[in-house]
Amino acid sequence: MFGDLERTPRTLLVCDRSSFLDEKNRLSSQVEQLHFNYKGDTPGPEPSVPPVSSITSSCRLLPRYRLQVPCFTYIPLGPKSLHVQLLITLYVPTYIYNKYHTYYGLVSGLSYRTRIDEDNCVALMPNGHLSLSLDKDSFELLGVEGKLSKFNQRTNSRYDLTDSSLAPGGRGYQRLVTGLRSRLQLKTDFLLSHHPGGGASLQALLSRCDWSEHRPEVRSHALTDLFCPLLTSDLQSCDPHHLLEWLGAVDADVSCENSSSSFLSSLVCPEPKTTMSRALSVSVCGLLSPQDVHRLIQQIRCYLDQPRLESWASLTVHGFVDSPVSWGGDEHGVLRGGENFYSLLMFHDHTYHLHLGTGAHDTCPP
Repeated sequence: MFGDLERTPRTLLVCDRSSFLDEKNRLSSQVEQLHFNYKGDTPGPEPSVPPVSSITSSCRLLPRYRLQVPCFTYIPLGPKSLHVQLLITLYVPTYIYNKYHTYYGLVSGLSYRTRIDEDNCVALMPNGHLSLSLDKDSFELLGVEGKLSKFNQRTNSRYDLTDSSLAPGGRGYQRLVTGLRSRLQLKTDFLLSHHPGGGASLQALLSRCDWSEHRPEVRSHALTDLFCPLLTSDLQSCDPHHLLEWLGAVDADVSCENSSSSFLSSLVCPEPKTTMSRALSVSVCGLLSPQDVHRLIQQIRCYLDQPRLESWASLTVHGFVDSPVSWGGDEHGVLRGGENFYSLLMFHDHTYHLHLGTGAHDTCPP
C-alpha cells in the first residue's frame, strides 16, 4: 500500500556550462522559457552579493503599472473577481491587435491559491497562449476540444489565443466564450505581471475588477562562519546535486555542520570546503518574469566585475509549484514535489554554470 511512498520520485537535472562572453551561450533563451517565477535567492560571499539596497533598487525596475509604480497586480476572489471569460473577451482583442506593436509580450498572468492537482488553474503566457488546466467535470461542462493531461484524473486544455480558429470572430473563439459565459463561470484569484507599456492593454480588463498593486518583497539575513564548497569555474570537484542541496540549506538557514548534537539535519557541506567568515543570503519574492530575472543577473554581475576577495555568486530562481505550465509552456504537474527551478552559479571570469531542475513527469528542461 505504501510502496510508492518509499520510492524516491524521479527528477530531472540538466547542467550547462558556458560564458557570458560567448555569443552562442543559451542563457537568455533558457531563462525566458520559465515564465512564472515566485522567488529568486542569491546566497553567497557578502562581497559578491549586491547589498539589499541595490537589489531593492533593482526591484523598483520590476513590473510596473500606472505612474511608474513598481508592482505586480493581484485580483482577489470576490464580487468583482477575474472571470476567465473577461480575460478572453477584453484582453485578447487588444493583445492580437498589438501583436506586432509595443504591447506584445509585456503581460503575463497566473491563477493564485489554486492547486494544480486539485483545482482549475489558468496561465496567460507572454506569447499569447492561454493554458487552462481543468478537472474532468469542468472540461466536459465547457464543451470545447482539448488534449488529455499526462496526469491521472486530470484533463489539460490548451488554447492558442493567436490561432485563427480561436481569434475573435472565429468559431472556436465563440464556442469558448459561450462556454465560459453560460456553462462554466470560471473565476480565480489572479496575479498579473505587466511591464512598462503593457499596462495600457489591461485597462479595460482591470476596470471590471477589484485589484491591488504589490511590490516584490526583498528579504535578507547575514551569515557568519559558514561552511562553503570550494567553488572554482571548472566545478569538477563538486557534485551538482550536493551543491544544490547546500544552496537550499543556506537559503533555509539550515546548518550543514552535521553535529552529533543536532537532530535537525544530516546535510553536510560538499568537499573540498572552506569557511566564509561573512556571507549574505538575499531573496526576492513576488511574480517575477524572465525580464525581471535578467535584471537581477545583471545586477549581480556588476558586483562580480569589481575586485573582490571572493570570485563567485549565485542566483536560484523558483517557479510557481502550481503553475499549469513549466519549461517552454509544457505541462507541469505537482505529484510529490512540483520542482520547477534553475540555479545559476557565476564566476569572476564571466563563466557560469546553470543547473535546471524539474519534477517527476515534467518535460526535460532546455
